[in-house]
Amino acid sequence: MRILIDIGHPGHVHLFKNFAKEMQKKGHTFLFTCRQKEFEIELMKAEGFEFVSFGKKYNSTAGKMFGLLKFDFLTVIQGIKFKPDLFMSHGSPYAAHAAAILRKPHISLEDTGNMEQVKLYLPFTKSVLTSTAFHKDLGDKQIEYAGYHELAYLHPNYFTSDVKVYDTLGIPEQAPYVVLRFVSWNASHDVNQSGLTMTEKRELLQHLNEKYKVFISSEGQLPDEFKQYQIKIPPEKMHDVLAFAEMFIGEGATMASESAILGTPAIYINSIMAGTIDEQVDYGLLFNFQKGEGVMEKIKELEKTSNLQEVFGKKREQLLKDKIDVTAFLIWFVENFPQSHQTMKNDPKYYHNFS
Repeated sequence: MRILIDIGHPGHVHLFKNFAKEMQKKGHTFLFTCRQKEFEIELMKAEGFEFVSFGKKYNSTAGKMFGLLKFDFLTVIQGIKFKPDLFMSHGSPYAAHAAAILRKPHISLEDTGNMEQVKLYLPFTKSVLTSTAFHKDLGDKQIEYAGYHELAYLHPNYFTSDVKVYDTLGIPEQAPYVVLRFVSWNASHDVNQSGLTMTEKRELLQHLNEKYKVFISSEGQLPDEFKQYQIKIPPEKMHDVLAFAEMFIGEGATMASESAILGTPAIYINSIMAGTIDEQVDYGLLFNFQKGEGVMEKIKELEKTSNLQEVFGKKREQLLKDKIDVTAFLIWFVENFPQSHQTMKNDPKYYHNFS
């Protein structure tokens, strides 16, 4: 089988990487397409994937409209050259449109629920795979499973944290550190949303610097006053960094969820909500704030918690017990598609076979 996967975010490389590697072992062939946003290209190079970059994304409204036409066209061209049997993506309109034009099926994974984007790809998509924590009805094309996208690459079957990351960070082993994550607020789903103010960011840094080494991961350009804290590591090492951090504090939902799954206390500050976030709050692994108010108090509360890593490790164990191996499920679904779609419709809990 020949499969074209369109990538729209660094997290999407992680989402599909174990799936692609396992499928390649079975003789399947892959091509990845992407735009230049953050670390997508570096991650694909690190994984050794064949890929084509279509250049930089556009941030303005007019630019995004132009980009839809441009990237649709470029994806079709790559489809003609690569001749895929199947297109896949995390909610990519470009992959969906190209698949329809070339009369090939498109399978999407979805977890953000950005309906503006969903409306662009859903009519041209055969199946949409979502977590049971995804509280939106996408119709007959929707297939649910008990897991999260982050479990496709952070499940213990695929990921083991590497203590050598302390050397990569340039700090002594066991030295306490925290990770901050700031987003750029340029995405379409970021309109009218909020996170931390500049004053709150300064206050956080002032407090955290007293106890920890602070590393900032930023989607956009950091102000000069914050640049000394910017993390400088190969992007594929980020999950090791999150695994050993004392806590994660940030505006990015993906990294907050990753931290929670790794058993690292995660404080998510963003008015954008998602079912995955809600569920991880219920597990006690993640704390959600619509804005900066109350964040400092939560940090101080966590700092006073004895055996913090042990407490959150047990919470993580319960989460893993309740969820499936998402990569194994995805391999079965794709290799048996389209019959697998009907199997899931006939037996919605079939995903338990991949626990």
